[in-house]
Amino acid sequence: MEVICPTFAQNFAMSRSLFALLVIPVIFASCSQNNVTEDSSLQKYFDSAGVKGTFGLFDNGQGHFTIYNLSRYRDSVYQPGATFDILLSLIGIQTGVVKDDSALVFSGGDVQGGDVKGLTLRQAFQSSDDLGFRALAPRIGKDTLKKWIDSLGYGNKNMGRADSAFWYDNSLKITADEQLGLIKRLYFDQLPFFKHTQLLTRRMISSDNNSNYQLCYKTAQGIKEDGHAIGWVLGWVEENKHPYFFVINLESADPKADLPAAGLAIARGILTQMGFFQGKK
Repeated sequence: MEVICPTFAQNFAMSRSLFALLVIPVIFASCSQNNVTEDSSLQKYFDSAGVKGTFGLFDNGQGHFTIYNLSRYRDSVYQPGATFDILLSLIGIQTGVVKDDSALVFSGGDVQGGDVKGLTLRQAFQSSDDLGFRALAPRIGKDTLKKWIDSLGYGNKNMGRADSAFWYDNSLKITADEQLGLIKRLYFDQLPFFKHTQLLTRRMISSDNNSNYQLCYKTAQGIKEDGHAIGWVLGWVEENKHPYFFVINLESADPKADLPAAGLAIARGILTQMGFFQGKK
């Protein structure tokens, strides 16, 4: 396994982020009328779950988008919630704050009356709570986070109160289109991070695998300013070495709704309708 010297990595990361800012800012996936199919038939999956939202899928081989609710997909912004774990992991590994996905990001202790064991980066990434990343962000530092967010053009780039978990407080917001663009660039090692950093981050993303397909996804849930629950599912499905990237944003008036579960059910339903999971794509 590649070992990165923290001091060198941190210095290189800073110079690389500035280079990205000045010369090659990340351009997220975008769509035009020439390569987009709007599919209103997908509304039934959101209706059956009692939520509203949007779905986007990018066929990388054909350069084509299939989208339900285009205006929400392209123009509406929402807090990233736990999908921001992807960027926090990339920055943490790149700068040497954490060596790899097995490094501790939370050492454990008494939290709200319960004894919580230590969490590695991988465990934090796949956990349903945010203890690990609330602990990791201050170690990275707000200035470093700000430089990466700016250089990547991540969402609206607003960190709000940088001393808090700003990715949950509705300061930092991002579109579904930008989310899809980020996950696509991560898959192809196209982000301005070491390839090893991107590999370590990719392999933490939850996946279902069999001989026909690989489904990889990251979920998130949060609360909007109006009290509605907001959720994300983003990732890719791969068949016969052909990747297709997808994103779901969904919303419920019930703040206790389990949107990650609902989003995964919607994703599986839509992808099944599109002919995935049979190894024929």
